Amino acid sequence: MRVLLHICCAPCAIYPIKTMQEKGIEVFGFWYNPNIHPFEEYRRRLEAVRTYAEKTHLRMIWRDRYELEEFLQGVAFREAPGIRCRFCYFKRLKATAQVAKHGKFDGFTTTLLYSKFQNHDVIKEIAQSLAQDQGIKFYYEDFRLGWKEGIEISKKLGMYRQQYCGCIYSERDRYYKKLVEE
Repeated sequence: MRVLLHICCAPCAIYPIKTMQEKGIEVFGFWYNPNIHPFEEYRRRLEAVRTYAEKTHLRMIWRDRYELEEFLQGVAFREAPGIRCRFCYFKRLKATAQVAKHGKFDGFTTTLLYSKFQNHDVIKEIAQSLAQDQGIKFYYEDFRLGWKEGIEISKKLGMYRQQYCGCIYSERDRYYKKLVEE
């Protein structure tokens, strides 16, 4: 089985790749993250994924487009965090499903299923709907089971480890929370 894995960042990719490869799945990575802000953060995450892919010989498909304005236009009137996140998940997963279908992969999945900070059920729901719509299988696995293992490996590798999901809203919340706590 050949699976296209949407990768949001290098640390989140470690455990899903390891787990799927242990099951005999041929994994290809896909970089597409128009939500990441600021641009310096986008570049740091992209370079971390490039370095990891080179070290592990992970074949990648790169959609290296900094489409922040388009992303912001899409979330501008989606006030509630859950609705903004839903838009973000949909945008990245739709691109992944389309690339997987056109690339003749057997299925697609995402490292978003690794993070305990993402809405796992919504990600799964959106991906299953896109799989049906696009006519390609969604490979589901709860990668959160390897949360600690992935963190330990990323630290041992000296990988860049970001402190927020990437969007301007999560960045705001990260710093605002610290300000309110002080």
